[in-house]
Amino acid sequence: MTIFSFSTILSLMHSSLYIILAYLIGSIPVGILLSKLKGKDPRKTGSGNIGATNVMRAAGKMLGVLTLLGDIGKGFFPTFLVIHYNKPELLIVSTGLAAFLGHLFPLYLKFKGGKGVATALGVYLAMSPLAIIINAIIFILVLLKWRYVSVGSLVAAGLMPLTLYLLKTPHPYIYLSSIVGALIFIRHANNIKRLIKGTEHKITLSH
Repeated sequence: MTIFSFSTILSLMHSSLYIILAYLIGSIPVGILLSKLKGKDPRKTGSGNIGATNVMRAAGKMLGVLTLLGDIGKGFFPTFLVIHYNKPELLIVSTGLAAFLGHLFPLYLKFKGGKGVATALGVYLAMSPLAIIINAIIFILVLLKWRYVSVGSLVAAGLMPLTLYLLKTPHPYIYLSSIVGALIFIRHANNIKRLIKGTEHKITLSH
């Protein structure tokens, strides 16, 4: 009984380590770190968000793209790691959620982070690459039609639970996508208000 209890404690500590590391990785403010290379701070430009779109406005397209890749990586690598080692689904979704929450509420920025779309994309990429391909196509079509990154992000986030369901992914993944989708909508509250008022920023698709 004692040995079993000790093994259980060790297992819980091991699982907790994955989750804590995922949160700390998710907390890394990639956009701010890259923008500093040009002496910029995305929090003082445009929407004030630390994500790729606003970094692009503050520090240029190249750093915006690198921010996007970095934020995707924050969600992908911790989640992929637990999947690779065949950990239980509960730990997989907990790790993915921790990385996502790290971006939203980063330890290094006094818990004032971004909107989490790219980090969520990284989590889903590890869980179901096909779902990402489908939703990426939807995102691009919406972006080409209306030229609002926020609208494309919200549509993709809203459809992700349905996409995962239709692809018959494990139910915990679908539950995670529902939670993440709801939080993304909450974080886009100001964008939604601007969309209603007609003052939301459009992106320029030409060179």
